[in-house]
Amino acid sequence: MHVHADKVAQVQNMLPDELTLNRLSDLFRVFGDGTRIRILYVLFEQEVCVCDIASLLGMTQSAVSHQLRVLKTARLIRSRREGKTVYYTLSDDHVRTLLSQATEHICEE
Repeated sequence: MHVHADKVAQVQNMLPDELTLNRLSDLFRVFGDGTRIRILYVLFEQEVCVCDIASLLGMTQSAVSHQLRVLKTARLIRSRREGKTVYYTLSDDHVRTLLSQATEHICEE
């Protein structure tokens, strides 16, 4: 086997550092849960509160709140308070793009 040292060196210089790779791995781990994906798609459509998400997904508010904490820690969603109600939405257009492109990718034939 012949190693192409020039190509290896070129690619090695372009690879992200270990911290970035680990953070990316953590992000994809968050995307690896079906419930969290369902929540993200709810928030893709509209800003909603925990009780709305629980109703839409047939889950308890406690279970939804746990998943929202994970998503918020990963900076995929954000929240705002209006009186006693907290509303959730996607953090930014990057999250919307990730969901859209992933859906498009899996729907390709």
